[in-house]
Order: sequence, then structure tokens, then C-alpha cells
Amino acid sequence: MAGWRRAVELAMTAEEIETLTALSRSRTEAARRVERAQMLLTYRQQPSFFAVGQKLGVHHQTVQRCVERALAYGALAALDDRPRPGKEPTITPEAKAWLVSLACDKAKEHGYPHELWTTRLLARHARERGPAAGHESLAHLVQGTVCKILGQEDIKPPKVRYYLERRDAEFEQKMAQVLCVYREVQVLKKAAAESKKSAKSAAIVSYDEKPGIQAIATTAPDLPPVPGVHATFARDHEYKRYGTLSLLAGIDLLTGKVHALVRDRLRSKEFIEFLKLLDTAYPASTAIKLILDNHSAHISRETRDWLATRPTGRFEFTFTPKHGSWLNLVEGFFSKFARSVLRHIRVTSKHGLKERIMAGIADVNRHPVIHTWSYKLAEAA
Repeated sequence: MAGWRRAVELAMTAEEIETLTALSRSRTEAARRVERAQMLLTYRQQPSFFAVGQKLGVHHQTVQRCVERALAYGALAALDDRPRPGKEPTITPEAKAWLVSLACDKAKEHGYPHELWTTRLLARHARERGPAAGHESLAHLVQGTVCKILGQEDIKPPKVRYYLERRDAEFEQKMAQVLCVYREVQVLKKAAAESKKSAKSAAIVSYDEKPGIQAIATTAPDLPPVPGVHATFARDHEYKRYGTLSLLAGIDLLTGKVHALVRDRLRSKEFIEFLKLLDTAYPASTAIKLILDNHSAHISRETRDWLATRPTGRFEFTFTPKHGSWLNLVEGFFSKFARSVLRHIRVTSKHGLKERIMAGIADVNRHPVIHTWSYKLAEAA
């Protein structure tokens, strides 16, 4: 005859009681953890397996096992299942290593038209080639097991993460030159604030081009939102193209004013036209310093010949390093302009697009924003 089940004393610390109370009321924890937390708290108030089981709607032996685990391993450890031995793995460690090594290759290197592996293709390849490579355990490999094995090694062969290789041997030196210009901007701003004079000895302009702005027209009218029915504008998916335009823009880093031109093409001729625009915008005594990239139009013979006609010191170029356009502050302006003025824009002609762009530039200049560079500025020489 089985012995009488005696109540055992379950001692818990204040911290354990507080944690169990929070878990017993949780809506996001696993149901088994919430239930076991409730068992332990109820048993602490009423030390009877049968009474706790009746109150919570579980068998009294379930309560007993939970309490015994709490006595043996601690109240919080009793909330989780004890580790089980599980089934012996059928895929050997050598087979897993072979599969992971295979995933680190490209699929095309193994005779497939795919550039990279998919997990389904990788599983099929392992089933077909694994046994011949001495890994019989891969003969029945499935896609889900491939995902599990690769997940353990944090390998994602179907994905590509892009990086930017530094191809400019003088990247650091050129970056330092750009940062020195930004430091000069900082000094000029401080001097202007102290002297409160509007006259400037230098104008510093961050310049770049945004080519390929598409002039796109709708083929049917846009439908406006209807409260309670349609939350957004509705637009027919068909469209008509009229071509592209290029925006040539430079931001005065001292005033925030944007100088801009919109042209059909982007050549030395258009760049010289922009330089002429700057030449007329500033007094003859002001030195115009440009931060710009290494576009061929910026260093062409035509550009150099035109610059030779200007007074010495009128224009000074500071070039960003190759693949270092992120050092140019105007890139932030282009990003903001594309996400505001150019986003979802529809026009009826290239001329209409040009007018909209220039109207957007005029709107920016009505409320100019003075851009400030801060990254690594303290390290500038």
C-alpha cells in the first residue's frame, strides 16, 4: 500500500517570490512557466498537493513533481523542463562540417547556374553528393535540417552583405583635407558670430550632381483619399516616360543657401556653367572653395582652361577620395530632396520637371538649413 503523501515545506527568498509573482501574471511567458509559478505560489500559501491541484485544475502529481523540483534545484529552476537525453544525432560532426564548408562556396563553383546556394538546392546537392564524399548520414537530408545546421554556425549562404572596398591609396590623406575644410567652416562660423559682420573672405560650397531624375507622367488621374474608405492616393500603375534630367547643386556651408542648375546632360560644359553661376553669386574678392568628387568633368581640360581665365585664388577645389562621396555634405541634401520633393513626383514634360525641381530649390532657400559636419572633425589637422 502506497504511503501517505506528506506536505513538504517549501522555502523561498523574497526575490524568488517577487519573480514568481511577476511570472504568474505574465501574458508573454510560456504557458508552462506561468502555470508552474502559480503552483509554487499557491503551494506556499496552502501546502497541499491535492488542494493546489483542485484550485488550478491540474493533477496533484503534477503539483508534487513541480514542488520536488523546486526543493531539489531551486524555485526558479523548477519552472523549466529538466534536460532530456533526446535522440542520438544521425548526422555526424564530419558531415556537418562538410555541409558548412560547402555552404561557404558559391553554387556556380559546383556546376549550377545559380550564383549562390538556396537551402533547398544545398540540401539536394548534399543528398546527391554527400554519400559519395563519405557522408552516408546526408543521404536523406532535408531543407529544414540544412537551415538548422547553418543556423548553429550563423551561416546564411543565400544572403549578400555589401561592403565598400577602399581603392584609394591616399584615402586617409584626402579625407583629412576634406575635414580641414570643414574645420575652416567651423572657424568662419565662430568668427562671424563674434564679429557679427556679414562680409566673408571665403565661401565654402559642398557640390555634387544628381543625374537620372526621371520625368514620368501618369496615364490616368490620381484618385484622392476618401475618409473611412481609402486611406491613400490611388494611382494607375501605367506611366509614360519623357526622359531624364540632371541636378547640379552646391550648398553654401556658411549660409545654407543652395545654388542649383537643372540640365539635360552632365558634361564639362554644364559644370563650367555652374561655376559661372557661383562666380556671379559672390563678390570678386571672395575665395570660392568647393568640396567635390573626382568626376571627369571636374578635372577635364575644358574645366581647367576656364579656371585659368579666373583670377588666382578665386576657385579652390578639394576632392573627396575615391569611394568617399559620403564625406560630402551635399549628399545628405540630395537624400532629403529625393525623399521630399522628388518622391512620387509626376509631371507632363521634362520642362515641367525642371520647373518643379527649381521650385523645390527655391522653397529650400526660403528656409535655409546650415549643414554641419561633426564626424572625426576633432582629428582634423
